[in-house]
Amino acid sequence: MSGCLRRVSAADGLGITVRLWGERSARTPLLCLAGLARTGGDFGRVALRHAATRLVLAPDYPGRGLSERARDWRRYRPERLLADVLDLCAALHVPRAVVLGTSLGGLLAMGLAAARPGLVAAAMLNDIGPEVGRGGLAFVHGFIGARHTRPSLEEAAAFLRETLPWLSLATPEEWREFAALTFARNPDGTWSSNWDPAIARTLRAGPLPDLWPLFGALAHAPLLLVRGGRSDILAAETAARMRARRPDMSELVLPGVGHAPTLSEPEIAPALDAWIEAQP
Repeated sequence: MSGCLRRVSAADGLGITVRLWGERSARTPLLCLAGLARTGGDFGRVALRHAATRLVLAPDYPGRGLSERARDWRRYRPERLLADVLDLCAALHVPRAVVLGTSLGGLLAMGLAAARPGLVAAAMLNDIGPEVGRGGLAFVHGFIGARHTRPSLEEAAAFLRETLPWLSLATPEEWREFAALTFARNPDGTWSSNWDPAIARTLRAGPLPDLWPLFGALAHAPLLLVRGGRSDILAAETAARMRARRPDMSELVLPGVGHAPTLSEPEIAPALDAWIEAQP
């Protein structure tokens, strides 16, 4: 499910791992951008559903997963990650893509539309908008600011199930799969969270800027919003304002689910796949 791996060098030489599924075709590639401390592996199930018809690529940002760690936490700031995504698109010869962005990845999708409008053929924003819930950010800061280690993958899954009960995962197998995407095995057999805790420092750099102009940069692109009904990152009121500015925006809501939907929930996966399939 992880796809094949390719290493790309950022402009400063930092190694970035990109996960690839499928092959180039006449269809526009899918560019999948993960959340703040997540990896491209989160899109494995989505990728497998579309790899037969188009190329799918999903990077691990620096400091996450299989990509290299930076010496300075400022290297993890969103503007640097945006430059990384632009660089990897150039390196992999992807001039245009349907962008699927979860959380931070959705903000990067907006940034791509502002920096290079022609790159974004369409965009899906997963549980993120131009206003970000402060309560949710406070939890994220505390959670990713620590290095979590558990003796086994099963205990890592139990820890995640207890810590993130609002996710849509239901079975032990789903939680184990999620744990394998969240933790990496250490040489001594224990499992630790697969991100650099210094990433959390990017959330303490002051108040968020006005992101509504970035949302406006998506005006040229077909747009789909996915939202968890219990999300503390994307409020229903923010989603309503987004709909008011983009009446043509499609929306999928998962009642009872918090931040963030996996995009493989049976309640929304068919509609999401239909939206993706409708893009050239």
